This record gives sequence, structure tokens and C-alpha cells, in this order.
Amino acid sequence: MHKSVLLEECICHLSLKEDHVIVDCTLGYAGHSSEILKRISKGKLYAFDQDQDAIQFSNQKLNQIGSNYEIIQSNFVHLKEELSKRGISHVDGILFDLGVSSPQLDEADRGFSFHQDSKLDMRMDQNASLTAEEVINTYSYEELLRIFRMYGEEKYSASIASGIIKNRPISTTMELVEIIKNHVPEKYRREKHPARKIFQAIRIEVNDELNVFEQALYQALDLISVGGRVCVITFHSLEDKICKKIFKEVSNVDSILKSLPIVPEELQPKYKVIGTFEPKKEELEENNRARSAKLRVIERVKR
Repeated sequence: MHKSVLLEECICHLSLKEDHVIVDCTLGYAGHSSEILKRISKGKLYAFDQDQDAIQFSNQKLNQIGSNYEIIQSNFVHLKEELSKRGISHVDGILFDLGVSSPQLDEADRGFSFHQDSKLDMRMDQNASLTAEEVINTYSYEELLRIFRMYGEEKYSASIASGIIKNRPISTTMELVEIIKNHVPEKYRREKHPARKIFQAIRIEVNDELNVFEQALYQALDLISVGGRVCVITFHSLEDKICKKIFKEVSNVDSILKSLPIVPEELQPKYKVIGTFEPKKEELEENNRARSAKLRVIERVKR
């Protein structure tokens, strides 16, 4: 079953009060949402997810805790728009957990896992049109090379991309895994699973994950009330770079103003970075999927 990563740290840094309005942008299987809901008995939880299976499961789980929540079946890129429809313009805390949930990885027919044979899918939203199969079978060599290098940071991208072009059509995850294995050196195959980075790259492309996250994070910062916090759990360097860059941008004094002896109050940054946190040793021992996780927290200090 899915174990939420950095759960204690998230709950601690959200600084929850019972009347808070909180948004979980990545409901998944309600690990974080359940703990949040227990602590906001007079508040409200809004939780976003696109995955019908996750929504169904989480609805039953949350319903046993309280009724003061609403699950919004939508991509979190529509964060502001969906909350606005509900008359919400400011909230007290927002959480992003950017990992793929264990049930999605474990469910063979979703195509996220390079350990199980399935059709090439990888859509978070089962109603979306672009699939991994389309990416693998229709993208040009140059396009495959771009996504493998940019989203997978894979050093054998060129060899793998040409292997894919030569072996089309490809319809299953295991066919793709075999092609990847055959186009990297044997030593590299022994070090770690050679498909890991390629599958990550395809998943990011299919779901447009990095663009969507960047847009949503700016929206989240805009929505947060003074004293409220945004918590972001990332699992790879690309997401973490985006988060770090945006947090730095909104929490730093403008470089032109730094030479002034006193920066006027109205030009001081509206946010302050609380810190970056990693899983404790005990969590890493219990949950292997936590090994690459990182939590960044920022607080709004003025309007």
C-alpha cells in the first residue's frame, strides 16, 4: 500500500489550526489529506486529483474522518480557477507531493512501471489523449532525444532514441525495456535499472508535468494568506530546480535594491523560505521510495 513520504514533516510545517482552509494539490491515496483533515475539524480541505481510482479510494477514506472536504477532479494547473468557482481567493496552506503514488506504479495496466508488462500508457488522467505509446511510436529521433536528455538526464539518450526508431512499432512496457537494455553498455545495466530515467522522461512528457507544476506553484503562492505556507515534496532534480528557483525569486530582495542602506517596507519580499527537509533515517529504512524525496517550505509574510 502507498506510504506518504515526509508525512510528519509536512504536517508539522503546515502549522495547521482547526479552522484552516487547506489545499492538497496531489490527493493520491489520501495519505497526507487524511492527516490534514484530522486536524482541521472546523476548517475545509480541498483536494485535487485526476485519477478516478485514487479519487474513489480517497473519498471512502476521508469520509470516515469528516465531511468538511471536497475532492476536485482536475489537474492542479487549474488551482485558482477551481477554487474561484467555489468562492475561495485565499487559503492557509497548500501541499504538493509530486511523486507517482505506489498504487499507480503497482497497477500493471497503467504502464508507469518498468518492472511489469503492460501497454504503454502513463497518463495520470485516464481521459487525456496523449499516451506513452504515441510518444514512443510517433515522435521523431530529435524529439525523443530532447525529452530523454531534458526530462531523464540520460547519458545514453542518443543510442536509446535510435534503438526505439529502429524497432518500431513498440506496444508494451517490456518491449521498450528490452530495447533500452540493448542500447546501453552492460556495465551501466548492472549499476541500476537502465529504464528508470527513460520511463521518467516519457511520463513527464505525457503529463506535461514540469510546465504544469511551474504554473501551479505561482498560483499557489498567490493564493496563500499571510502566515500561510506552501509545502512542496519533489522526487527528482528537475522539479526541485523549478521549486528552488521560484522560492528564491519570490523571497529575495530585488538585486537593484540591495545596495540601499534600508530597503523600504513596501519593497521587502512577500515570502520567506522556511527550509529544505529530507526523510529521516527511519523513514528511509521503512520506505525505499522516500530516498530521493525533498521537502521545501515557504511562508507568506506580507500581502
